Amino acid sequence: MGSQEQPTRIAIVGGGIGGLFCSLAIHHHCSTASVPVKIDVYEQASQYKEIGAGVGVGINAARLFHKLDLGERLNAIAGHRTGVWISFRRWDTSEDIVTVPVNDSDKIRQAPCARTALLDLLKDAVEERGAATLHTKKQCKSVEDLDTSVRMHFGDSTTAEADVVIGCDGIHSAIRNQFVVDKPIFSGTIAYRGVIPIASLSTWPFQSYSVAWLAKHRHLLVFPISRNEELNIVAFVSDKPENEVADVQESWTSICDRQEVFDDFAGFDKTAQEVLSLMPEQPSKWRLNDRKPLDKWHYMDGKVILLGDSAHAMLPHLGAGAGQSMEDGWVLGRALSERLSGSRSSHFESLESTAQLYQTVRLPRAQKTQITSRAAGDTYEMQSPDMLDKSVEECVSIIAEKTRERMKWVWEEDLDVAYETARDGKGLASKATNGDKSVSGLVAANGTETAIQPVSIEAQ
Repeated sequence: MGSQEQPTRIAIVGGGIGGLFCSLAIHHHCSTASVPVKIDVYEQASQYKEIGAGVGVGINAARLFHKLDLGERLNAIAGHRTGVWISFRRWDTSEDIVTVPVNDSDKIRQAPCARTALLDLLKDAVEERGAATLHTKKQCKSVEDLDTSVRMHFGDSTTAEADVVIGCDGIHSAIRNQFVVDKPIFSGTIAYRGVIPIASLSTWPFQSYSVAWLAKHRHLLVFPISRNEELNIVAFVSDKPENEVADVQESWTSICDRQEVFDDFAGFDKTAQEVLSLMPEQPSKWRLNDRKPLDKWHYMDGKVILLGDSAHAMLPHLGAGAGQSMEDGWVLGRALSERLSGSRSSHFESLESTAQLYQTVRLPRAQKTQITSRAAGDTYEMQSPDMLDKSVEECVSIIAEKTRERMKWVWEEDLDVAYETARDGKGLASKATNGDKSVSGLVAANGTETAIQPVSIEAQ
C-alpha cells in the first residue's frame, strides 16, 4: 500500500461536491498522520462546474468544513436562515403549520449555498493545498482488478492505475453498476427548480426566507443562498403518472415551460405565486427515481469503494444528501490514514477490513437518512399511510408532530465519536457488516416492502 518512498495512489472518480470534499478529507487526515498519498480526481466533464441551484449544508457537514479550516469560507458564501430551518405553511393561506427553529447564530451553523459557489470553494481549496491533481474529460467506464492495484478505463480509451479507487460518480455511477444491477424505479414525484434574486420579490411576509408551502400531492420549498441574495426554489409534485413523464430525465438537462409549473401549483397563496412567476421561463424539471438500498459499498478486496450518491442516493426532503457524502469522505479519510500509518488495530489488517470499517460506521446512518427522506416527503405532501384519507385540516396536526423532532438525529451526530466507537469495538453499527437489514426497505401502506433508494439531487 505504498511507503515513504512510494506514496499510495488514491483515485477519486467524480469531481462533484462529494468527490472534491473527499479529496480534501483524505489529504487532511493523511497529512496529519504524515502518510504520503497521491490523490487524483477524475471528472468526466470538460470543467469542474455545477448547475446553478441550491444545496443544503447541514450543521454536521458545516462542522467538517470548520475542521478543515474552511468554515469561514463556507459562511461567506452561504445564505442565512435567521433562526428557522423551515417554516411549513398551508398552501392556500400561508397559515403556519409548524416552524422548525435552528440555531444559526453560532460560528458553526447551517449553510445553504449555491452549488456553483460551493464547488468553487472546494476546488480552490484542493488547488491551494495541493491536495489532489484534478483531471477533466475523464469518464470512467469500468475498473479492472490487477491484484495489487486497479486499472481504470476511460471513455477516451486511456487508462490509469491506482491502489485505491473511490467511486464518487453519482446517481448514474458506472463503477457501482459494474458490481450491482441497479434499475431505477420512478417514485411518482417530479421536481421543478429555479433560482431567483431575492431583490426581485415585492414583499416577504415571513420571518425567514426558508419556507415550504404544503398541499396534498404538492409542496413548494424555498430557501436563501448566496448571502441571502438569491432564493432557491424547488417545487415537488407527487401524483404524476409515469406515462406523463416518460420523456423527463433524471438529469439537470430536462426543462419545461413555466406554465406547467403554474398549472401544477394553481391555487397556492399569493406569495407562493409571486415566487413561481419569477422562475425562469424554462425551469428545470427533474424526474425523481427510487433505488434499492445498497448493502455493500466496497469491492475488489477493498480496492474499490463507493461514496456519496454512488452508494446511497436519496430524495432531497431532509436537505441531507450533500452532507451525507461529506460525512462519508471524512470517515473514509480517517480510516485510510490509520491503515496507511500502520495501525495495529484488527480493523486495519487489510484494505478490505478498512473499507468495511468505513461501511460499518456510515451505512446504517446513510440508509436511515434515505428512509427518513422518503418518509419526510410523504409527510409534507400528506401521503403517509395515516394521512391518505384525511383532509388537509386533519393532516396539519400530524405534520407538525412528525416534523418537530425529525431533524435532531440528522444534525447531532458526532462523526468522530461514531468512528472511534466502531473502531474501538464498542458496538456502534456492529450489525452493518453485511448491511443493516433493519433499514433496508420501507413498508408501504399495503404491507409490502418497497425499494427506497432515492435520487440525490440535493435539492434540499
